[in-house]
Amino acid sequence: MNPFLSTSDTADALQQEARVWLRRLSGGQATQWDAQAFLRWRERSAAHRTAFAEARRQWQALQPAAGELLRSDPALQALLRPARQRPPARRRAFLGAMAGGAVAAAAAGIAVNYPPAQWNADYRTATGEQKSLRLGDSVQVVLNTQTSARRQDGGLELLEGEAAVDLAADLANGRQPFCIAAGSGRSLGAAGRFEVRYLDGRVRVACIDGTVRLEHPGGSRLLQARQQAVYDSASVSDVAAIDAAELSAWRHGELVFRQVPLEKVVREINRYRPGRVLLASQSQRQSAVSGRFAIAHLDAALLQIQRSFDLRASTLPGGLLILA
Repeated sequence: MNPFLSTSDTADALQQEARVWLRRLSGGQATQWDAQAFLRWRERSAAHRTAFAEARRQWQALQPAAGELLRSDPALQALLRPARQRPPARRRAFLGAMAGGAVAAAAAGIAVNYPPAQWNADYRTATGEQKSLRLGDSVQVVLNTQTSARRQDGGLELLEGEAAVDLAADLANGRQPFCIAAGSGRSLGAAGRFEVRYLDGRVRVACIDGTVRLEHPGGSRLLQARQQAVYDSASVSDVAAIDAAELSAWRHGELVFRQVPLEKVVREINRYRPGRVLLASQSQRQSAVSGRFAIAHLDAALLQIQRSFDLRASTLPGGLLILA
C-alpha cells in the first residue's frame, strides 16, 4: 500500500509529502518502483506538482546559505562531510535512467532529515502529528509523531515510531490479548495501558497500567504497572522501573528530560519539529539536560537550550537550525 494515497491533500500535508519524496529519492536506497510511485504521486494533481516544486525551490535556496556557513566554520565542515559525499555509482546510474527533471533535481539531496516513507503502512503520522485509532469497542491506539503501522490479525505491527494502547478493563474477560508486534518481538495486553517505541532497531515496551506480556526469541517478560523492558534483534533486557507519567508525557503535549545528553535531546526534538536541528558543538553533545518542554513550542525550548549552553544559532531555509 502506498501511504501517500491515504494522506489528506492539504497544503501542509502535501509539502510534508514532497519533502519525504526528496529525502527518499536522494537517500541512496530508492528503487525503480520508488521512481514510478513518485511519478504517480506527482501526477495526482497540480497541487502535488506545486508542492514538489516548492520543496525543491527551498532546497535550492538553502544551498548558497549553507555553503557560506560551511566555508566559515571548519568544525561544521567536518560534521557534515559524510552527508555531502557523492552517491555511489549504482545510485548515479539509477538517477540517470529516471524520467523527469524533477527527479534529477531531487538527487541533489536535502538537508532536512525527514523519516523514510513506509510503503506498506496502513497508518502513518507526519512530523509533529498524533493520530488516534479506534479498533473495535475495547481498543484505542494513539500513534505518536513519525510513526507507521499496519494492521494484522489481533493487533498492529509497528513499523517505526511509537504507539500507546488503551484497553477497556470491563471487556477484558474472555478477550483475546491485543498484540503490538515490533521488530523481533511482540507485546500482548488484555487490559490496562501500555506503550511500544521502535526506533533505530531498539524496542522499548512500557506497561503504564495493568499488565503486558513481552515475547521475544531471547525470552519472555511479564511487565506490571510502571515497568519496562527493552529489546533488539539479539537480546531482551531485564524488567526495570519507570516513571510512567514522564514516559507518557508526549500524550499530553510535553517532552520531559532528566539528565539526558544534549545530543539525545536534539534527536528527540527532531522527531516532533518540522525541519531539522543540527548540533554542531562537539563540546556540548554530552551536556546533561533536564526540563519539561511543550511540544507546541519547541522553538522556545531550543532558545532556552541555546542560552543555557551558550550556543550560537544559525537559521537556514527549510527549517534547518544549526546550534554551534
